[in-house]
Amino acid sequence: MVSSAASKMLMATRARDFVSSSNYLIQFRPLTCASSPTATAFHPARIVPHPPDLIGWVKREGGLFHSGLKIANEDSYGLGVVAAEDIPKGSDLIALPNHLPLRFGSIDSDDRGGGLESVLAQLARHVPEELWAMKLGLKLLQERALVGSFWWPYISNLPETYSVPIFFSGEDIKNLQYAPPLHQVNKRCRFLLDFEKEVKGVLKNVEPDEHPFAGQEVDANSLGWAMSAVSSRAFRLHGERLPDGTHATVPMMLPLIDMCNHSFYPNAQIVQEEDAKNLKMAVKVVAETEIKQDDAITLNYGCLSNDFFLLDYGFVIPSNPYDCIELRYDGALLDAASIAAGVASPNFSSPAPWQKQILSQLNLEGEAANLKVTLGGTELVEGRLLAALRVLLASDMESVQKYDLNTLKLVSAEAPLGVSNEVAALRTVIALCVIALGHFPTKIMDDESLLKGGVSRTMELAIQFRIQKKSIIIDVMRDLTRRVKILLSKETATAQC
Repeated sequence: MVSSAASKMLMATRARDFVSSSNYLIQFRPLTCASSPTATAFHPARIVPHPPDLIGWVKREGGLFHSGLKIANEDSYGLGVVAAEDIPKGSDLIALPNHLPLRFGSIDSDDRGGGLESVLAQLARHVPEELWAMKLGLKLLQERALVGSFWWPYISNLPETYSVPIFFSGEDIKNLQYAPPLHQVNKRCRFLLDFEKEVKGVLKNVEPDEHPFAGQEVDANSLGWAMSAVSSRAFRLHGERLPDGTHATVPMMLPLIDMCNHSFYPNAQIVQEEDAKNLKMAVKVVAETEIKQDDAITLNYGCLSNDFFLLDYGFVIPSNPYDCIELRYDGALLDAASIAAGVASPNFSSPAPWQKQILSQLNLEGEAANLKVTLGGTELVEGRLLAALRVLLASDMESVQKYDLNTLKLVSAEAPLGVSNEVAALRTVIALCVIALGHFPTKIMDDESLLKGGVSRTMELAIQFRIQKKSIIIDVMRDLTRRVKILLSKETATAQC
C-alpha cells in the first residue's frame, strides 16, 4: 500500500494555460510540484528560480525585518534567518502587521466575491481535524494558482519540494523500520488520494469565475505539497477576538518568521500584540537572549518526538529529549518479557479482579482503554506502564493500596512495593526493550555504515530516524540496568548489616 500510494503521489499535475469565462480571462500559475529535491540535499530550490524580494515586500507592507538580520543557507536546515551582527536581548527582530499572515479565511486585495470562499469552505469540510494543515493548504494552493496574488512574493520563496515521508519512495518509507510513522504515512497518502477525488468531484460543476484554482486540476501531488508547506511552516496563534472576548487559535503562515529554524533552547520567541482600536493581532519575533553575529535565529516549534518532526517538518533531531518509543500494552507480551527476565509465574495475562480494577483506573483495561504506552522521553518509562507492572507483579493487595497511583507511576519513587517487586518490574521493561530492538532488521552499526557510504537525502532521513529510535531503546535499557544494580547492591548491603 505504501509504495503504490507513494508512486501516485509523485504524479505531476496537468494544467492549461488559460481558463475563459464569459466575463474575463483568468491567468494562473501552474500547480505542478516537484516530487523530489531538485537542488542540493539540504537546499531545495524555490518555486521560481529568481523569486521577488521577500524582505522588501514585508517592509513595504508595514512590517519589520531587523537591519542586523539576513537570510542565509544553514548546513542543517537550508535557508534561515541569521544575525549579521550582534543583536541585544529584547530587540524586535521581525514584525508582521495583521494582514500579512496567510490564514484560511484571508481575503486578498483582489475582490473575487463570496462564491470563491464558499467553494474552499466546501472543500475544507472534507478535511479531518487531525490533518488541519490541508485546510490552510487549500488557501495556499488558491493563492499560488492566481497571477496577481497578494501573497506571491511570499509563496514564490517557498521550497519547490519538502522532505517529508509522503514524498519518500516506497523503499525509503520501509527504511523507517518503525510502525507508528509507517501507519501515519499510509494514512496521509490514502487521505490525499481520496481527497483528490473529493476535490475533483466538488470542482467539476463550479463556474469558471468561481473556480478556486483558476480552472486547474488539483491532484494528490499538489495537495501533498500544500499540506507539507503548511505543516512544516505554519504556527497556531491567536486570531481576531471572538464575541465572548477570547481569541480563537488559528493556523497561519508567517512570512520571514517561518524561516527561523527550530531549537529546544531558542534565542527568540513569537509574541502577539493586539491593536486596541481594531482588535487585530500583530505578530512579532523578539530576541530572548543576546544574539551573536552569525547565530541562527531560532524558535521552539514544540516539545515533540522525532515522529512529529519527520512527518510534519521533514527533519530528525539527534538526541531529542522528547523522543520516545511506542509499544502496545499486551498481557501476553508482558508475560513473555517477564519470563525472559527471570520472573517466576507472572500473571499479566490473567490479573486478579482487584488488579483489573487498577488497570481500569490506568486506562489499560476496558473497551475504551488506551493501550499505547511509551518508553524514553521525559518519563523514561511511561507512568501508566510502570504502575501496571508494579501492581501486577505484587501479590499483596493491601500493600498496593497503601500508595496512590500517582506514586506508583513515578520512576523516582524508590521501590514503593519492595526491592524484589521493583527489580522484577524493571527487568520486565528491559526485556521489552530487547524485544522491541529485535523488531528492527538492522543494527545501529549497519545504519552508520550506510550513511558513511553516501545515500539519498530521503534515505538519509529514514536511517537517521531509525538510529534515534534504537538509541532510545538502548538508553532506556542502560538506565534501568543501572537502577537494578543499585537496588540489588542496597539490598545486599542491608542484608549484611
